[in-house]
Amino acid sequence: MGPRVQLPPEIQLAQRLAGNEQVTRDRAVRKLRKYIVARTQRAEGGFTHDELLKVWKGLFYCMWMQDKPLLQEELGRTISQLIHAFQTTEAQHLFLQTFWQTMNREWMGIDRLRLDKFYMLMRLVLHESLKALKTRGWDERQTEQLLELLMTEILHPDSQAPNGVKSHFIEIFLEELTKVGARELTADQNLRLIGPFCTVAARTQDPLVLHGVTRGVFEAIVEQAPLAVEELVNELQEEEEERGGDTPSGEPPEGSVSGAKPDPGKEQAGDDEEEEEEDSAGTVLQFDYEAVANRLFEMASRQDTPPQNRKRLYKVIRKLQALSEGLFPEDDIPEKAYRNPRGGRRVRMKKRLFESQLQNKIGRAAEEASCPDPSLASGRRRRSAGPDPAAPREQPRGRGRRGAPRRRRRPWAGARAKAADGQAPKAKRKRTLEGQK
Repeated sequence: MGPRVQLPPEIQLAQRLAGNEQVTRDRAVRKLRKYIVARTQRAEGGFTHDELLKVWKGLFYCMWMQDKPLLQEELGRTISQLIHAFQTTEAQHLFLQTFWQTMNREWMGIDRLRLDKFYMLMRLVLHESLKALKTRGWDERQTEQLLELLMTEILHPDSQAPNGVKSHFIEIFLEELTKVGARELTADQNLRLIGPFCTVAARTQDPLVLHGVTRGVFEAIVEQAPLAVEELVNELQEEEEERGGDTPSGEPPEGSVSGAKPDPGKEQAGDDEEEEEEDSAGTVLQFDYEAVANRLFEMASRQDTPPQNRKRLYKVIRKLQALSEGLFPEDDIPEKAYRNPRGGRRVRMKKRLFESQLQNKIGRAAEEASCPDPSLASGRRRRSAGPDPAAPREQPRGRGRRGAPRRRRRPWAGARAKAADGQAPKAKRKRTLEGQK
Protein backbone atom coordinates (compact mmCIF):
# COMPACT_ATOMS: atom_id res chain seq x y z
CA MET A 1 0.00 0.00 0.00
CA GLY A 2 1.52 3.27 -1.14
CA PRO A 3 1.77 6.44 0.93
CA ARG A 4 -1.28 8.67 1.21
CA VAL A 5 -1.35 11.60 -1.15
CA GLN A 6 -1.49 14.93 0.67
CA LEU A 7 -4.34 17.03 -0.72
CA PRO A 8 -3.92 20.79 -1.13
CA PRO A 9 -5.31 22.82 1.78
CA GLU A 10 -7.99 24.40 -0.43
CA ILE A 11 -9.47 21.00 -1.27
CA GLN A 12 -9.30 19.88 2.37
CA LEU A 13 -11.14 23.03 3.47
CA ALA A 14 -13.73 22.64 0.70
CA GLN A 15 -14.44 19.07 1.82
CA ARG A 16 -14.94 20.16 5.42
CA LEU A 17 -17.07 23.13 4.39
CA ALA A 18 -19.45 20.74 2.62
CA GLY A 19 -19.59 18.30 5.52
CA ASN A 20 -22.77 16.89 7.02
CA GLU A 21 -22.18 18.11 10.58
CA GLN A 22 -22.73 21.78 11.36
CA VAL A 23 -19.88 21.79 13.91
CA THR A 24 -17.46 20.63 11.21
CA ARG A 25 -18.67 23.32 8.80
CA ASP A 26 -18.39 26.12 11.39
CA ARG A 27 -14.83 25.10 12.27
CA ALA A 28 -13.93 24.99 8.59
CA VAL A 29 -15.23 28.55 8.05
CA ARG A 30 -13.13 29.86 10.97
CA LYS A 31 -10.04 28.01 9.72
CA LEU A 32 -10.62 29.37 6.22
CA ARG A 33 -10.58 32.94 7.49
CA LYS A 34 -7.30 32.40 9.35
CA TYR A 35 -5.83 30.66 6.31
CA ILE A 36 -6.77 33.59 4.02
CA VAL A 37 -5.24 36.15 6.39
CA ALA A 38 -2.02 34.14 6.81
CA ARG A 39 -1.57 33.44 3.13
CA THR A 40 -2.34 36.93 1.78
CA GLN A 41 0.04 38.60 4.25
CA ARG A 42 3.04 37.01 2.58
CA ALA A 43 4.59 38.85 -0.34
CA GLU A 44 4.83 35.71 -2.49
CA GLY A 45 1.47 34.41 -1.28
CA GLY A 46 -1.96 34.86 -2.77
CA PHE A 47 -4.57 32.65 -4.37
CA THR A 48 -4.94 31.57 -7.94
CA HIS A 49 -8.23 31.61 -9.82
CA ASP A 50 -8.67 27.81 -9.63
CA GLU A 51 -7.92 27.72 -5.90
CA LEU A 52 -10.59 30.30 -5.14
CA LEU A 53 -13.09 28.44 -7.33
CA LYS A 54 -12.52 25.36 -5.15
CA VAL A 55 -12.94 27.43 -1.99
CA TRP A 56 -16.18 28.93 -3.27
CA LYS A 57 -17.54 25.52 -4.20
CA GLY A 58 -17.06 24.46 -0.58
CA LEU A 59 -18.67 27.69 0.67
CA PHE A 60 -21.60 27.23 -1.72
CA TYR A 61 -22.39 23.78 -0.33
CA CYS A 62 -21.78 25.01 3.18
CA MET A 63 -24.67 27.43 2.58
CA TRP A 64 -26.61 24.67 0.83
CA MET A 65 -26.48 22.44 3.93
CA GLN A 66 -27.46 25.17 6.39
CA ASP A 67 -31.08 25.28 7.54
CA LYS A 68 -33.09 27.66 9.79
CA PRO A 69 -33.35 31.27 8.56
CA LEU A 70 -31.47 32.94 11.43
CA LEU A 71 -28.54 30.56 11.11
CA GLN A 72 -28.57 31.04 7.34
CA GLU A 73 -28.35 34.81 7.75
CA GLU A 74 -25.51 34.50 10.26
CA LEU A 75 -23.59 32.15 7.97
CA GLY A 76 -24.23 34.44 4.98
CA ARG A 77 -22.75 37.40 6.88
CA THR A 78 -19.74 35.34 7.92
CA ILE A 79 -19.10 34.20 4.35
CA SER A 80 -19.58 37.65 2.82
CA GLN A 81 -17.22 39.24 5.36
CA LEU A 82 -14.39 36.98 4.21
CA ILE A 83 -13.65 39.64 1.58
CA HIS A 84 -12.16 41.84 4.31
CA ALA A 85 -9.63 39.10 5.18
CA PHE A 86 -7.84 39.70 1.85
CA GLN A 87 -5.13 42.31 2.15
CA THR A 88 -5.00 43.62 -1.43
CA THR A 89 -7.64 44.99 -3.77
CA GLU A 90 -6.65 42.55 -6.54
CA ALA A 91 -7.22 39.57 -4.22
CA GLN A 92 -10.61 40.96 -3.16
CA HIS A 93 -11.69 41.39 -6.78
CA LEU A 94 -10.56 37.86 -7.61
CA PHE A 95 -12.59 36.59 -4.63
CA LEU A 96 -15.66 38.44 -5.92
CA GLN A 97 -15.13 37.28 -9.49
CA THR A 98 -14.98 33.62 -8.47
CA PHE A 99 -18.11 34.09 -6.32
CA TRP A 100 -20.21 35.35 -9.22
CA GLN A 101 -18.79 32.67 -11.51
CA THR A 102 -19.75 30.02 -8.93
CA MET A 103 -23.30 31.41 -8.67
CA ASN A 104 -23.66 31.44 -12.46
CA ARG A 105 -22.45 27.85 -12.69
CA GLU A 106 -24.55 26.42 -9.84
CA TRP A 107 -27.71 28.52 -10.25
CA MET A 108 -29.71 26.10 -12.40
CA GLY A 109 -29.25 23.33 -9.82
CA ILE A 110 -30.77 25.30 -6.93
CA ASP A 111 -34.29 24.16 -6.02
CA ARG A 112 -37.02 26.63 -5.12
CA LEU A 113 -36.77 25.86 -1.39
CA ARG A 114 -33.16 27.07 -1.30
CA LEU A 115 -33.49 30.09 -3.58
CA ASP A 116 -34.15 32.59 -0.79
CA LYS A 117 -30.92 31.96 1.09
CA PHE A 118 -28.84 32.28 -2.06
CA TYR A 119 -30.67 35.50 -2.94
CA MET A 120 -29.69 36.70 0.53
CA LEU A 121 -26.08 35.57 0.03
CA MET A 122 -25.81 37.59 -3.21
CA ARG A 123 -27.21 40.65 -1.44
CA LEU A 124 -24.76 40.30 1.46
CA VAL A 125 -21.74 39.78 -0.81
CA LEU A 126 -22.65 42.87 -2.85
CA HIS A 127 -23.12 44.85 0.37
CA GLU A 128 -19.69 43.88 1.70
CA SER A 129 -18.01 44.58 -1.64
CA LEU A 130 -19.44 48.11 -1.61
CA LYS A 131 -18.35 48.44 2.01
CA ALA A 132 -14.79 47.51 1.03
CA LEU A 133 -14.96 50.23 -1.62
CA LYS A 134 -16.17 52.67 1.02
CA THR A 135 -13.21 51.92 3.31
CA ARG A 136 -10.91 53.04 0.48
CA GLY A 137 -12.73 56.37 0.18
CA TRP A 138 -14.66 55.51 -3.00
CA ASP A 139 -11.48 55.69 -5.02
CA GLU A 140 -12.30 56.37 -8.67
CA ARG A 141 -9.95 53.76 -10.13
CA GLN A 142 -11.08 51.00 -7.77
CA THR A 143 -14.72 51.94 -8.35
CA GLU A 144 -14.25 51.50 -12.09
CA GLN A 145 -12.54 48.12 -11.56
CA LEU A 146 -15.36 46.83 -9.36
CA LEU A 147 -18.07 48.01 -11.74
CA GLU A 148 -16.26 46.50 -14.72
CA LEU A 149 -16.01 43.18 -12.86
CA LEU A 150 -19.72 43.17 -12.02
CA MET A 151 -20.82 44.10 -15.53
CA THR A 152 -18.51 41.53 -17.12
CA GLU A 153 -19.63 38.64 -14.93
CA ILE A 154 -23.36 39.46 -14.75
CA LEU A 155 -24.75 41.86 -17.38
CA HIS A 156 -22.34 41.46 -20.29
CA PRO A 157 -23.89 39.64 -23.31
CA ASP A 158 -21.07 37.06 -23.26
CA SER A 159 -21.49 36.27 -19.56
CA GLN A 160 -23.00 32.96 -18.48
CA ALA A 161 -25.26 34.57 -15.88
CA PRO A 162 -28.83 33.17 -15.79
CA ASN A 163 -31.81 35.50 -15.85
CA GLY A 164 -32.43 35.02 -12.13
CA VAL A 165 -28.96 36.28 -11.22
CA LYS A 166 -29.25 39.24 -13.60
CA SER A 167 -32.68 40.30 -12.35
CA HIS A 168 -31.75 40.03 -8.68
CA PHE A 169 -28.49 41.93 -9.12
CA ILE A 170 -30.24 44.80 -10.92
CA GLU A 171 -32.92 44.89 -8.25
CA ILE A 172 -30.58 45.05 -5.26
CA PHE A 173 -27.76 47.25 -6.59
CA LEU A 174 -29.37 50.62 -5.88
CA GLU A 175 -30.76 49.40 -2.54
CA GLU A 176 -27.38 48.22 -1.25
CA LEU A 177 -25.62 51.32 -2.58
CA THR A 178 -28.14 53.42 -0.65
CA LYS A 179 -27.49 51.51 2.57
CA VAL A 180 -23.72 51.82 2.28
CA GLY A 181 -23.07 55.26 0.83
CA ALA A 182 -26.19 57.44 0.80
CA ARG A 183 -24.79 59.60 3.61
CA GLU A 184 -21.49 60.55 1.98
CA LEU A 185 -21.76 59.97 -1.78
CA THR A 186 -22.09 63.07 -3.95
CA ALA A 187 -24.17 63.42 -7.10
CA ASP A 188 -21.08 63.08 -9.32
CA GLN A 189 -20.01 59.87 -7.57
CA ASN A 190 -23.52 58.43 -7.88
CA LEU A 191 -23.53 59.24 -11.60
CA ARG A 192 -20.21 57.42 -11.95
CA LEU A 193 -21.62 54.39 -10.10
CA ILE A 194 -24.69 54.09 -12.35
CA GLY A 195 -22.78 54.93 -15.52
CA PRO A 196 -22.30 51.30 -16.60
CA PHE A 197 -26.06 50.75 -16.36
CA CYS A 198 -26.55 53.55 -18.90
CA THR A 199 -24.26 51.71 -21.31
CA VAL A 200 -25.95 48.36 -20.70
CA ALA A 201 -29.44 49.82 -21.18
CA ALA A 202 -28.42 51.38 -24.51
CA ARG A 203 -26.64 48.36 -25.97
CA THR A 204 -28.36 45.26 -24.63
CA GLN A 205 -30.38 43.02 -26.93
CA ASP A 206 -32.08 41.28 -24.00
CA PRO A 207 -35.53 42.79 -23.24
CA LEU A 208 -35.39 41.40 -19.69
CA VAL A 209 -32.18 43.30 -18.94
CA LEU A 210 -33.54 46.47 -20.58
CA HIS A 211 -36.74 46.34 -18.52
CA GLY A 212 -34.84 45.52 -15.32
CA VAL A 213 -32.34 48.37 -15.69
CA THR A 214 -34.92 51.02 -16.62
CA ARG A 215 -37.33 49.91 -13.90
CA GLY A 216 -34.86 49.00 -11.15
CA VAL A 217 -32.37 51.87 -11.61
CA PHE A 218 -33.64 54.87 -13.58
CA GLU A 219 -37.34 54.81 -12.74
CA ALA A 220 -36.43 54.09 -9.12
CA ILE A 221 -34.39 57.32 -9.16
CA VAL A 222 -37.43 59.20 -10.51
CA GLU A 223 -39.75 57.73 -7.86
CA GLN A 224 -37.34 58.61 -5.05
CA ALA A 225 -36.92 62.22 -6.22
CA PRO A 226 -39.46 63.76 -3.77
CA LEU A 227 -37.79 62.01 -0.84
CA ALA A 228 -34.35 63.13 -2.03
CA VAL A 229 -35.47 66.76 -2.26
CA GLU A 230 -37.13 66.59 1.15
CA GLU A 231 -34.02 65.07 2.70
CA LEU A 232 -31.79 67.73 1.12
CA VAL A 233 -34.01 70.50 2.52
CA ASN A 234 -33.92 68.91 5.98
CA GLU A 235 -30.12 68.72 5.88
CA LEU A 236 -29.86 72.39 4.93
CA GLN A 237 -32.22 73.36 7.75
CA GLU A 238 -30.18 71.32 10.25
CA GLU A 239 -26.98 73.03 9.12
CA GLU A 240 -28.57 76.45 9.56
CA GLU A 241 -29.82 75.52 13.03
CA GLU A 242 -26.35 74.27 14.02
CA ARG A 243 -24.76 77.50 12.81
CA GLY A 244 -27.31 79.65 14.63
CA GLY A 245 -27.36 77.58 17.84
CA ASP A 246 -23.62 77.29 18.53
CA THR A 247 -22.72 78.00 22.17
CA PRO A 248 -19.53 79.82 23.20
CA SER A 249 -16.55 77.54 23.67
CA GLY A 250 -15.83 78.75 27.23
CA GLU A 251 -19.31 78.11 28.62
CA PRO A 252 -20.62 74.61 29.19
CA PRO A 253 -23.88 73.77 27.41
CA GLU A 254 -27.14 74.14 29.26
CA GLY A 255 -27.98 71.24 31.57
CA SER A 256 -24.36 70.00 31.88
CA VAL A 257 -22.25 69.89 35.04
CA SER A 258 -18.72 71.17 34.56
CA GLY A 259 -16.04 68.88 35.88
CA ALA A 260 -18.35 65.88 36.19
CA LYS A 261 -17.01 62.57 34.91
CA PRO A 262 -19.02 60.99 32.14
CA ASP A 263 -20.88 57.82 32.96
CA PRO A 264 -19.44 54.92 30.88
CA GLY A 265 -22.88 53.37 30.52
CA LYS A 266 -24.33 56.58 29.18
CA GLU A 267 -21.31 57.01 26.92
CA GLN A 268 -21.85 53.56 25.46
CA ALA A 269 -25.55 54.28 24.97
CA GLY A 270 -24.69 57.55 23.26
CA ASP A 271 -22.30 55.77 20.89
CA ASP A 272 -25.01 53.25 20.03
CA GLU A 273 -27.50 56.03 19.38
CA GLU A 274 -25.01 57.83 17.12
CA GLU A 275 -24.45 54.63 15.14
CA GLU A 276 -28.19 54.16 14.77
CA GLU A 277 -28.55 57.75 13.61
CA GLU A 278 -25.79 57.24 11.04
CA ASP A 279 -27.52 54.12 9.77
CA SER A 280 -30.93 55.77 9.58
CA ALA A 281 -29.71 59.04 8.02
CA GLY A 282 -29.12 59.32 4.31
CA THR A 283 -31.86 56.98 3.17
CA VAL A 284 -31.94 58.28 -0.42
CA LEU A 285 -29.16 58.83 -2.94
CA GLN A 286 -28.71 62.34 -4.33
CA PHE A 287 -28.55 62.75 -8.12
CA ASP A 288 -28.07 65.57 -10.57
CA TYR A 289 -31.09 64.74 -12.74
CA GLU A 290 -29.95 66.89 -15.65
CA ALA A 291 -26.56 65.15 -15.72
CA VAL A 292 -28.21 61.72 -15.62
CA ALA A 293 -30.57 62.73 -18.46
CA ASN A 294 -27.64 64.02 -20.55
CA ARG A 295 -25.68 60.83 -19.99
CA LEU A 296 -28.64 58.68 -20.98
CA PHE A 297 -29.33 60.84 -24.04
CA GLU A 298 -25.71 60.53 -25.12
CA MET A 299 -25.94 56.73 -25.01
CA ALA A 300 -29.45 56.44 -26.45
CA SER A 301 -28.84 58.78 -29.42
CA ARG A 302 -26.05 56.66 -30.90
CA GLN A 303 -26.63 54.98 -34.24
CA ASP A 304 -25.94 51.47 -32.93
CA THR A 305 -28.62 51.75 -30.21
CA PRO A 306 -31.59 49.41 -30.94
CA PRO A 307 -34.87 51.26 -31.64
CA GLN A 308 -36.74 49.64 -28.74
CA ASN A 309 -33.97 50.66 -26.32
CA ARG A 310 -33.98 54.23 -27.63
CA LYS A 311 -37.76 54.51 -27.30
CA ARG A 312 -37.73 53.22 -23.72
CA LEU A 313 -34.82 55.42 -22.65
CA TYR A 314 -36.32 58.57 -24.18
CA LYS A 315 -39.33 58.15 -21.87
CA VAL A 316 -37.02 58.05 -18.85
CA ILE A 317 -35.03 61.02 -20.18
CA ARG A 318 -38.19 63.16 -20.39
CA LYS A 319 -39.02 62.36 -16.76
CA LEU A 320 -35.49 63.23 -15.63
CA GLN A 321 -35.54 66.50 -17.57
CA ALA A 322 -38.83 67.42 -15.93
CA LEU A 323 -37.29 66.70 -12.52
CA SER A 324 -34.30 68.90 -13.34
CA GLU A 325 -36.74 71.74 -14.05
CA GLY A 326 -38.51 71.21 -10.72
CA LEU A 327 -41.60 69.47 -12.15
CA PHE A 328 -42.53 66.35 -10.25
CA PRO A 329 -44.65 63.83 -12.14
CA GLU A 330 -46.87 63.06 -9.13
CA ASP A 331 -46.55 66.02 -6.80
CA ASP A 332 -50.11 65.84 -5.43
CA ILE A 333 -49.72 62.21 -4.34
CA PRO A 334 -49.19 61.76 -0.57
CA GLU A 335 -45.67 61.10 0.59
CA LYS A 336 -46.53 57.61 1.82
CA ALA A 337 -47.32 56.55 -1.74
CA TYR A 338 -43.70 57.10 -2.78
CA ARG A 339 -42.50 54.63 -0.19
CA ASN A 340 -44.03 51.78 -2.20
CA PRO A 341 -41.39 51.13 -4.89
CA ARG A 342 -43.72 48.98 -7.02
CA GLY A 343 -46.90 51.02 -6.72
CA GLY A 344 -46.21 53.64 -9.36
CA ARG A 345 -48.77 52.48 -11.91
CA ARG A 346 -51.43 51.94 -9.26
CA VAL A 347 -50.80 55.39 -7.85
CA ARG A 348 -51.17 56.98 -11.28
CA MET A 349 -54.45 55.13 -11.86
CA LYS A 350 -55.78 56.38 -8.52
CA LYS A 351 -54.67 59.87 -9.43
CA ARG A 352 -56.56 59.78 -12.75
CA LEU A 353 -59.67 58.42 -11.02
CA PHE A 354 -59.50 61.19 -8.44
CA GLU A 355 -59.13 63.86 -11.13
CA SER A 356 -62.13 62.53 -13.09
CA GLN A 357 -64.29 62.49 -9.96
CA LEU A 358 -63.19 66.04 -9.15
CA GLN A 359 -64.10 67.25 -12.65
CA ASN A 360 -67.57 65.67 -12.35
CA LYS A 361 -68.16 67.46 -9.05
CA ILE A 362 -67.04 70.79 -10.51
CA GLY A 363 -69.34 70.34 -13.52
CA ARG A 364 -72.34 69.58 -11.32
CA ALA A 365 -71.66 72.59 -9.12
CA ALA A 366 -71.45 74.87 -12.17
CA GLU A 367 -74.71 73.45 -13.55
CA GLU A 368 -76.54 74.02 -10.27
CA ALA A 369 -75.17 77.58 -10.08
CA SER A 370 -76.40 78.38 -13.61
CA CYS A 371 -79.94 77.06 -12.99
CA PRO A 372 -81.96 79.01 -10.33
CA ASP A 373 -84.49 76.22 -9.74
CA PRO A 374 -82.77 73.24 -8.04
CA SER A 375 -85.53 70.83 -9.11
CA LEU A 376 -84.92 71.63 -12.79
CA ALA A 377 -81.19 71.14 -12.36
CA SER A 378 -81.71 67.78 -10.70
CA GLY A 379 -84.12 66.70 -13.46
CA ARG A 380 -81.69 67.80 -16.14
CA ARG A 381 -78.91 65.88 -14.43
CA ARG A 382 -81.09 62.77 -14.27
CA ARG A 383 -81.89 63.01 -17.98
CA SER A 384 -78.23 63.48 -18.87
CA ALA A 385 -77.18 60.68 -16.63
CA GLY A 386 -79.63 58.26 -18.30
CA PRO A 387 -82.08 55.88 -16.67
CA ASP A 388 -82.09 55.40 -12.95
CA PRO A 389 -79.93 52.37 -12.10
CA ALA A 390 -82.22 51.49 -9.18
CA ALA A 391 -85.36 51.27 -11.41
CA PRO A 392 -86.14 47.81 -12.82
CA ARG A 393 -85.34 47.47 -16.48
CA GLU A 394 -87.17 45.22 -18.93
CA GLN A 395 -84.86 42.53 -20.17
CA PRO A 396 -84.84 41.81 -23.93
CA ARG A 397 -86.60 38.62 -24.80
CA GLY A 398 -86.04 36.59 -27.87
CA ARG A 399 -83.33 36.96 -30.43
CA GLY A 400 -83.54 40.24 -32.34
CA ARG A 401 -86.92 41.27 -30.84
CA ARG A 402 -86.88 43.68 -27.91
CA GLY A 403 -89.58 43.02 -25.35
CA ALA A 404 -91.18 40.10 -27.27
CA PRO A 405 -92.59 37.31 -25.04
CA ARG A 406 -90.35 34.31 -24.84
CA ARG A 407 -91.87 31.13 -26.22
CA ARG A 408 -91.93 28.33 -23.71
CA ARG A 409 -90.80 24.97 -24.92
CA ARG A 410 -93.10 22.06 -24.07
CA PRO A 411 -91.44 18.96 -22.76
CA TRP A 412 -91.51 15.85 -24.97
CA ALA A 413 -94.34 13.47 -24.22
CA GLY A 414 -91.98 10.56 -23.75
CA ALA A 415 -89.97 12.52 -21.23
CA ARG A 416 -93.15 13.27 -19.23
CA ALA A 417 -94.10 9.65 -19.20
CA LYS A 418 -90.58 8.61 -18.19
CA ALA A 419 -90.58 11.14 -15.40
CA ALA A 420 -93.91 9.80 -14.18
CA ASP A 421 -93.11 6.08 -13.82
CA GLY A 422 -89.35 5.97 -14.46
CA GLN A 423 -89.76 3.99 -17.72
CA ALA A 424 -89.94 4.89 -21.40
CA PRO A 425 -93.45 4.94 -23.02
CA LYS A 426 -94.76 1.74 -24.66
CA ALA A 427 -95.12 3.22 -28.13
CA LYS A 428 -91.49 4.26 -28.14
CA ARG A 429 -90.45 0.84 -26.89
CA LYS A 430 -92.32 -0.85 -29.74
CA ARG A 431 -90.67 1.33 -32.34
CA THR A 432 -87.25 0.57 -31.00
CA LEU A 433 -87.94 -3.17 -31.01
CA GLU A 434 -89.22 -3.08 -34.61
CA GLY A 435 -86.14 -1.09 -35.64
CA GLN A 436 -83.89 -3.77 -34.13
CA LYS A 437 -85.72 -6.50 -36.07
